[in-house]
Amino acid sequence: MGWWQIDADTLAGSRFVVSPLSETTAALKALHLGQAANPGEREWLTAHQPRYRERIAADPVAAALVRGGLGGSWNATFLTPTPERSERAFTTELDRIARTDPGTARADLAEALRGPLPPVLDRDDLPGRAADLLHWVWQTTVLPDWPRRRRIIESDILARTTRLAQGGWESALDGLRHGMRWLGASRLRITLRDQEPRDLDGTALLLVPVTPGQGWFAWDDQRHAIVYPAGGVLAEPANPSGTDAGADGQVLARLVGPTRARILLLLADPLSTTHLVAVTGQGLGSVGNHLRVLLDAGLLRRRRTGRVVLYARTELGEALVAGAATPTG
Repeated sequence: MGWWQIDADTLAGSRFVVSPLSETTAALKALHLGQAANPGEREWLTAHQPRYRERIAADPVAAALVRGGLGGSWNATFLTPTPERSERAFTTELDRIARTDPGTARADLAEALRGPLPPVLDRDDLPGRAADLLHWVWQTTVLPDWPRRRRIIESDILARTTRLAQGGWESALDGLRHGMRWLGASRLRITLRDQEPRDLDGTALLLVPVTPGQGWFAWDDQRHAIVYPAGGVLAEPANPSGTDAGADGQVLARLVGPTRARILLLLADPLSTTHLVAVTGQGLGSVGNHLRVLLDAGLLRRRRTGRVVLYARTELGEALVAGAATPTG
């Protein structure tokens, strides 16, 4: 078991961060591994993997970089730099990789490979090659969809901060990644694998959601970061029909209509109208109308947090969703 010792000062200074580079690196890992966390990601892989494979086939150095630096159980550190405390432009983040000392890049790759570098990676242009590939992934597979991805990331942050306000750090951090759990006594279990514990005293803790089903840890002398997949159904693309995959959504759709069923399923955590628009693909007026119907039916409640109005399921709404998920017969 691996765990981090996190004191009260570190927790008080922790923050959620949007990182375009982390989103792009997670996309690159997904393209390389060919693994999809949900139907939406599978659709994205189907659309982009053929071009990615062509790109990699034409560049053996880049192929070896990804395979050695991101394809195993440990990432090469220079490929996954710790994000800054606040959002930076993609090109600014990417420049940190491009400016990596070549010797450091080779050492990081050897550490990730747990052995000597293959001849194809024993060269000085690795940082530039890595930056070029990440820039291609950003331009080709992420940037065209970045506004929606960003809204999904912001939705996850909103849901997590709401949990934090309601249930403290145990509620906010539990389940952030597989095996992650707040153990008490200022300890956060970060993985079920055996790893040396780390004391985060004097550093900042950054929580970095990404939409692909990938995640990792990163740290330097000033910051520790947890990159994690944005929560569940939020990471799936908007479905123009308004329906939701799975038996639960189909049952609810027959009861309340497909779009209202999707909204009810999304509101396992409180969300605003703006975020519901982002993840359902419905217009603002349409979402507002559906919310009013669900409110009038007693299935939702709303409350204001600062300037944002959040919607969440009532006990009746929870019972309806749970009833739809209960097998019959």
